[in-house]
Amino acid sequence: MTIASRHPDWRPLTALAVLVMLGHVLVLSAPVAQLGTGPSLDAPDARTWITRSVDAAPPADPVPGAVQMAAASAKPAKTAQNSIKSASNRPVAQVKRAQAAPETVAQLSPPALPDVPSPTLADPTPTLTITALPESSGATAVAAAAPPPPAGPKTTPVQAVSLPGSVRLLYKVVGMAKTMNYQANAELAWKTNGDSYEAVMKVSAFLIGSRTWTSVGKVTGTGLAPTRFSDKFRAEQAAHFEADKGKITFSANTPEAAWTDGAQDQISVFLQLGGMLAANPPGFPVGSNITFLTAGSRNADLWTFVVESEENVDVTNKSVPALKLTRKPRKEFDQKVELWYAPSLGYLPVRNRITQQNGDFIDQQLTEVVKL
Repeated sequence: MTIASRHPDWRPLTALAVLVMLGHVLVLSAPVAQLGTGPSLDAPDARTWITRSVDAAPPADPVPGAVQMAAASAKPAKTAQNSIKSASNRPVAQVKRAQAAPETVAQLSPPALPDVPSPTLADPTPTLTITALPESSGATAVAAAAPPPPAGPKTTPVQAVSLPGSVRLLYKVVGMAKTMNYQANAELAWKTNGDSYEAVMKVSAFLIGSRTWTSVGKVTGTGLAPTRFSDKFRAEQAAHFEADKGKITFSANTPEAAWTDGAQDQISVFLQLGGMLAANPPGFPVGSNITFLTAGSRNADLWTFVVESEENVDVTNKSVPALKLTRKPRKEFDQKVELWYAPSLGYLPVRNRITQQNGDFIDQQLTEVVKL
């Protein structure tokens, strides 16, 4: 009995495998054009299928139109949202096409704007108006400088002065203050040694008290040169004449004033006027002007006196001829000052009347002369 072999016969399977392999070799070695799956590689316009699909005309692109509408309606936020939504629904090839949208935005014309010039490097700051000052002044030009004040009267040069000796002048006083009439006594004490002087005017009234004005200074070839003037009523304020520094300063901390040759104060000016009249009577006929820079306790201003007329004045119950001078107000709150000088008494001030802008006044008339 013959026993059959348990191993399979591999020869038929080997022959079939060889035939399959030969078939694959024949298929892979055939040209692509013979299989009919695409154009020949020898054709001149041979391109990949991806490139050809990009070159084909795409559907209408909504992005440029959306950008134009956004520029016209000035609603960029809404346009951007619509553009993103449209882009999310398009194929990848169309998204690449939408990259041309910035060119469309660049071609839009911006709205017309007013022609506003911009600063240049040569002129980096706004123009500032400068008022030029004379070169000789030595002052630095400043922006929007205030115009110089109008020219006022010039001070009168002093040719000669004849001052009285030391004397005390007593006055009776009538006046009005805040619509109330009053009477008082006044005294002008004038002392000089030929080189210096002191003049003290004091007015005293019952229930009102006293007020004192004091002037001290030097006697020069041109008359009185004050160095200090004070006005005391409860408190004291003073003006200091600093001729060497060319200024007048005030204890009230008000702005200083420029000192000029011949400057006076509100007491010395009465005596300086009388000394000029006494030294040269024909030199001051009616109509003449005499001007001084006159300082009070807070400021200084030009005082111009006009020789008005000759009048008779009662002095110690006698009528005495006198020359009247008046300082008329130039500004709103200037005082009106009237002075009478008696030639027979060496041009001493025999009467003076000072009137305020509101009508208040003080009127002093000489009653007695006492030599010191």
